[in-house]
Amino acid sequence: MQATARLKYLMMSPRKVRRVVTLVKGKSVDEALSILKFTNKAAAAPLAKTIQSATANALAVEGTSRIKAEDLSIALIQVDEGPRAKRIRFRAMGRVFRYKKRFAHLTVVVEGDPQVEAPSKKQRATKKKDVQDTVKPAKEAGSKAKAAAKKKTTKKAVKKPAAKKTAAKKTAAPKADAKTKKAKSGDADEGEK
Repeated sequence: MQATARLKYLMMSPRKVRRVVTLVKGKSVDEALSILKFTNKAAAAPLAKTIQSATANALAVEGTSRIKAEDLSIALIQVDEGPRAKRIRFRAMGRVFRYKKRFAHLTVVVEGDPQVEAPSKKQRATKKKDVQDTVKPAKEAGSKAKAAAKKKTTKKAVKKPAAKKTAAKKTAAPKADAKTKKAKSGDADEGEK
């Protein structure tokens, strides 16, 4: 497994960058980063960042469960020449000296072997269940749909008679009230006589 990171248009001459690259070529990522940390050259910082970026790319592709940063090593570091910016420097007696600012393109490739883990018993069991759940016969799916439709219709049927009973109670209640009022008023009339 390999992962790549590129740094383009580094404002440094390729010759200066190559001097630092020779220190870390072929080393493991941890060892290379520790060497660059204590290297007193300007090219050490961008080179370290590019190595870290390549490492992060490798971990993102494979996943941290399959590969660790300690297992990676530098397979290739390539420093190419970029464009040259033409500049001038003013000198005495109205003369001008020309010089070029060089750029470099940096490519880092890291590689490592991912660890292939056998799935545990629990993972295997869940995978079997998932497969069984996803593969269902058409008859079972149709019968479940029919059962769901029956449940919906039975709920509606239950609601309608209940509504009728409450309506009947509402209409019956005023009649009963009128009878009780007459009976009470009749008792009151008899008590007055």
